[in-house]
Amino acid sequence: MNTDCFHVLLFDLTTGRGQRIQVEGRDQAVGGSGLAALLFSRYGQPDAAWDSPGQPLIFAIGPLSGYFPLMSKTICAFKSPYHNQYTESHGGGRSAMALRLTGLEALVLIGRSPGPCFLEVSSTHVHVRECGFLWGQDVHETGKILRRMSKGSGHRSILRIGPAGEHGAAIAGINIDTYRHFGRLGGGAAMGVKNLKAIILHGDAILPLPEDSRYSKLFGEVHRKVTDSGMMKKYHDLGTPANLKTLNDLQALPWRNLQATADEAVNRISGERFADEALLRNSACSGCPVGCIHVGFVREKFMDSHRYLYRQVGYDYETIFSLGTMLGVADRSGILTLLDLFEKAGMDAMSAGVALAWATEATEKGLLSAQETLVPLTFGDVARYQQAAHFFGNGVNAFYRLLGQGTLKATEVYGGQDFACVLGQEMAGYATGEVFFAAQALGFRHSHLDSGGYSYDQQHARQDVHAAVDFLVRDEASRAFLTSTVACLFARNVYTDALLADCLQSLGYEKLAATIPECGRNIQKIRWQTRFACGFRPESITIPQRFRELTTWKGPVDPQYLHSLQTEYSRAIVALASA
Repeated sequence: MNTDCFHVLLFDLTTGRGQRIQVEGRDQAVGGSGLAALLFSRYGQPDAAWDSPGQPLIFAIGPLSGYFPLMSKTICAFKSPYHNQYTESHGGGRSAMALRLTGLEALVLIGRSPGPCFLEVSSTHVHVRECGFLWGQDVHETGKILRRMSKGSGHRSILRIGPAGEHGAAIAGINIDTYRHFGRLGGGAAMGVKNLKAIILHGDAILPLPEDSRYSKLFGEVHRKVTDSGMMKKYHDLGTPANLKTLNDLQALPWRNLQATADEAVNRISGERFADEALLRNSACSGCPVGCIHVGFVREKFMDSHRYLYRQVGYDYETIFSLGTMLGVADRSGILTLLDLFEKAGMDAMSAGVALAWATEATEKGLLSAQETLVPLTFGDVARYQQAAHFFGNGVNAFYRLLGQGTLKATEVYGGQDFACVLGQEMAGYATGEVFFAAQALGFRHSHLDSGGYSYDQQHARQDVHAAVDFLVRDEASRAFLTSTVACLFARNVYTDALLADCLQSLGYEKLAATIPECGRNIQKIRWQTRFACGFRPESITIPQRFRELTTWKGPVDPQYLHSLQTEYSRAIVALASA
């Protein structure tokens, strides 16, 4: 392997032609997040709209992908339909290993196919195939058909979109191997606007491994660290749904569009109850020994029959929050059914649930009626939400198509911005306090994983603006390096800088191993510079009034502290981009 250059496939969907190229910049960009930003700076069009045919859709992995446990994520980068700026989404499944075994570290798609198509990529060939018959099919049916059609051998990963991506919903995601996603900020629409229904990665090459014993010994040590650290039990047994009761006890779990932060009904949908009564099996991303993917089941009786249909639905904390507590739904089967409907449509379930919660409160306040929502929305009414999920996911009328562009777009027409639970995008499920609210609102991809703001809130009751902002900036840089390697962030406490250096050295990346902090800061900088070049202005971000009305374990949210955090964090981000 050439450790100095990235191996990239550049493919033009307009012409149906591509080429494998080598891109320099390993020592500055590392891979993953850094590589995606590097490639966007080369092929992106900062001044053009997100749906311009020339905008690239980028998939990138890192130097450790496939070589060590939990190096299992792929970065998907694009100009977002949500805010028309550069962004990333992170996903797992088999995608990273499959891309590695095509001999590539990145796939860059430009242009727009003349008609619906899917792309097949292996280590030896690339094919574009027409698929008008798939346009309009849901995510699950698309996967079934493509698995029957795809005859290649090797490690295969199938990325596909549903109707939401086809009709340009800004909260449409890309499904990865059924249970994983590039979920946030509209990757599904960025793919759909290219008339690209699916990508099949055939990982049919051989992974070249170092011949000396240092690598195999280190792999064993890392595997033991991962499986002995408590991570295996925490994420395998209950998974992230274990957070439900913890956050509810802290008065930090959003209920009914964040009108409350705790409710005793949590006991009916806790991680323990899901594991005992709804869990069918566990699954894992390729290269991961943990198995954090929890697949639940819903039993559905056939009409006028004694037979039952069992549907498998992957769930986690975020989806139980967005389609459960946020909607006032405390019914396990109901939550899984709602999730299944949004999964089929190819819509990000987090944003969809938060948007529906706003629509429900807007209905209560008289801003919306059944004329817009097509069915009266009431917190806790699962049957009505199931109907609404079908309408929303498929964009059946002007209101749902508008809501699919993001909650704040709907408030511009109908009002209700004060109770829109949006922090840059629809909120994640952590009403922990001021630091997290500022962190997600201003974070690079408006994700709860951009930094550990939610954790900082739980550990620091004292208000110290400068200490909090300093933490957010430092933590983001550290995570930027991890997402360039590309590690699952569940493993961030295992992969210390020292261990990352050992892993990189074992594969021949001596310079990277010696410059981890510097590389992390550099990637942090170039990502922000890329986003600013696309028009990002931190002063344009607003934090709705609802977030100033809460009470958490620390007491009532302090509006002045929140404002100060937002001001100082904005200044820090501007300084990062201009450094």
